[in-house]
Amino acid sequence: MSSNATVVYEERGAVALVTLNRPEALNSFTRQMHRELWAALDRAEANPAVRALVLTGAGRGFCAGADLAEFDFEPGPDLVKRADPGPVIEQAFNPTARRLQGLRMPTIAAVNGVAAGAGASLAMTCDIAIAASGASFIQAFSKIGLVPDAGGSWFLVERLGLARAMALAMTGDKLPAAQAREWGLVWDVSDDCVGAAMALAARLATMPTKALVATRALLREAGTRTLDQQLDVERDTQSALGRTHDYIEGVMAFREKRPAQFKGE
Repeated sequence: MSSNATVVYEERGAVALVTLNRPEALNSFTRQMHRELWAALDRAEANPAVRALVLTGAGRGFCAGADLAEFDFEPGPDLVKRADPGPVIEQAFNPTARRLQGLRMPTIAAVNGVAAGAGASLAMTCDIAIAASGASFIQAFSKIGLVPDAGGSWFLVERLGLARAMALAMTGDKLPAAQAREWGLVWDVSDDCVGAAMALAARLATMPTKALVATRALLREAGTRTLDQQLDVERDTQSALGRTHDYIEGVMAFREKRPAQFKGE
């Protein structure tokens, strides 16, 4: 990608590193940035050698959500229509959240700095999040008369429970990284969050990729089913995975007391 790309993509072995690259704006999203992120995700998915993905931000921020400079608040006719956030959510943020949730590989957010508004939602959209010690999470929506979006209202309750989610969303108070780990919003805190995320991604990239992604789906959707329904989905998922290379290899390696050589197939 060009030097002025708003998203930078690179591959390090079996791991794709995707960096949001508008540091002067705390990596706040423009429509162009969404398009470049989708292109980066396409590149990762198109290479069968890539089996895990890390998402981070350039500079001192992870992502400050939407770039409000892209909204038209110029006084005059149709101001309400021009300033409506609905279209950019429908056309950009929601597709981004769905793309990340549907990737064929596990994803890790390396939250290197502030994650505000939809930026916090983006971090939660990834399967696992590791935050820098100085990172923070801010539900900035109530400060401008809006509600959490890009999946934020769903992820907050899922990760934190209703009481904590409600207070964070209503007050817009900053949640420091250490407290985010204590509350279960992130998996870990590290001074070198990108290095820690890349190391974990490299580990996941050696594992049975289809099983990891199927695990994501089972856990994410568990709250929408009864136990009886979940038992049936577990059965069907196991049956499908039972026809994969990695299942046969995993069992054979266990029986032969040797390390398994998974292919993600």
